Amino acid sequence: MCSRREADRYIERGLVLVDGQVISELGTKILPDQEIELAEAGQKRQAAQATFLLNKPIGYVSTQPEDGHKPAEVLLSKESRWREDRSPRRFNPAQLRGLAPAGRLDIDSTGLLVLTQDGRVARRIIGEDSDVDKEYLVRVTGRLSSEDLKVLNHGLELDDKPLKPAKVTWQNEDQLRFILREGKKRQIRRMCELVGLKVVGLKRIRIGRVMLGNLPVGQWRYLRDDEQF
Repeated sequence: MCSRREADRYIERGLVLVDGQVISELGTKILPDQEIELAEAGQKRQAAQATFLLNKPIGYVSTQPEDGHKPAEVLLSKESRWREDRSPRRFNPAQLRGLAPAGRLDIDSTGLLVLTQDGRVARRIIGEDSDVDKEYLVRVTGRLSSEDLKVLNHGLELDDKPLKPAKVTWQNEDQLRFILREGKKRQIRRMCELVGLKVVGLKRIRIGRVMLGNLPVGQWRYLRDDEQF
C-alpha cells in the first residue's frame, strides 16, 4: 500500500499499528499472522496525495534537470492546468513535494507523462510485477518489410536481453502504433534502428486504461478518483 520510504515516515509519525499497538521503531519484526494497520490520519494523508497527467512537450526531461534542460515538473502550475479538467481538486504547491515521474519519456518525445506523490501509483505503472501496457504513435522514415514487422513484434534484443513481445502495427503509411509492456531507455527508437527505420516523431497516448485524449501539449490534469491504470 506504500513504498518503503513512505512506510518509514508513517512509522516515525506513530501512524502504524500492529495488533492495535503503535509501532515506533523502524525495522520492527512481526509474525505473519499479526495485523498491520495504518491509522486514519495516515489513510487521509494517502488520499490527499496527488497524481498529475501531463502532456509533455519536446525539450523537457522526465526526471532531474540535465544538460541545461528543464524537468517536466516545472510545467505543473495553476496557470497550466487544463481548463476542461473535471477533477474537483484544487491545485496546491504542496502537491509538488516528493513528486516523481512514473516512467520516463525521452526529451525528444511528447505525450502522456505521469507524475505522482503516491508510491502505489508508481508501482502499478513501473513496478517489477507491473502488467500495465503503454501505447505510442511513432512516425518513421525508411522501408519496413513484413518480416521486419514480425521481428519488431517479437524477436529483438536490447542490451543482450530479449525484449518482451510487443504489438506493432501500421497506423498509416508513415506511422506505427506500438504497445509495450516494458520501458527500456529509448526502447522504441532503438528497436526501429535495428530494422532500418528512423524515428522522426514519438507520442505516448495511453498508459494502461488512462488515455492522453484531448489534453493539450504543455498542460496537465489530475488523475480522477474513478480512473485506474
